Amino acid sequence: MIIGNVCNVGLLAAAAGTTEEVTFGVDGLWSYELFGQTLWITTSHVSLVIVMLVIIAFAVIANRVIKKADPNEVPGTFLNIIEMAVEAVDSLTKSNMGEKGYKFSNYIGTLFLFLITANLSGLFGLRPPTADYGTTLGLALITFILIHYNGFKYEKFGHITKLFQPVLLTPINIIGELATPMSMSLRLFGNILSGTVMMGLIYGLLPMLLQVFIWPLFGVLHGYFDVFSGLIQSYVFCMLTMVFIAQTFGDEEG
Repeated sequence: MIIGNVCNVGLLAAAAGTTEEVTFGVDGLWSYELFGQTLWITTSHVSLVIVMLVIIAFAVIANRVIKKADPNEVPGTFLNIIEMAVEAVDSLTKSNMGEKGYKFSNYIGTLFLFLITANLSGLFGLRPPTADYGTTLGLALITFILIHYNGFKYEKFGHITKLFQPVLLTPINIIGELATPMSMSLRLFGNILSGTVMMGLIYGLLPMLLQVFIWPLFGVLHGYFDVFSGLIQSYVFCMLTMVFIAQTFGDEEG
């Protein structure tokens, strides 16, 4: 669970000479006590639930469309889009992970769909769940577990002994392994959060009247911070996941 705090920044508005409160979207909705600790349900939780519901609804609709499809008839637009997406993920997984990595197509496809939906949710007034470190760290830890699970599966005890080759570099090798989830999670978190912060500052500090006259500029900014950056970071995270896992396969034939 993502544990967030209220994060409203009013000092920036005061410095800019306006009384409006600048918020980056991390607002506490309600709190509850658990084991003597006060935990908050924030807008990040709500956004995450909405993203999950959207993905589940899409999966249910896609499943019904596929089951009702007639192989003797020309597929509709929606079914064509699904087929193209599945083929693209399968091709991407196979080209980066080989034949043994083909079984990860479902996970990579789900991960990519989640990241795209979460990163683009800012276009609809939500706080992107990936702008919360709890979300990105959780995803990176899943990748970390998959890396070492497959490492022990294919490399056996050699997955451990390679950390001591050469012996003098053992501390660096261990740090490098532990740094993988940190670097992956911080990269995704930092890029999405920076876009959220920038748009929060722009909306919070510019007078409403001025925003009306320069609204086309907001489209350009959202196109870069939400769409372009969101798609790029989704692709990078999935690529790193595939590359790191594929490195554990070795030369053994699947």
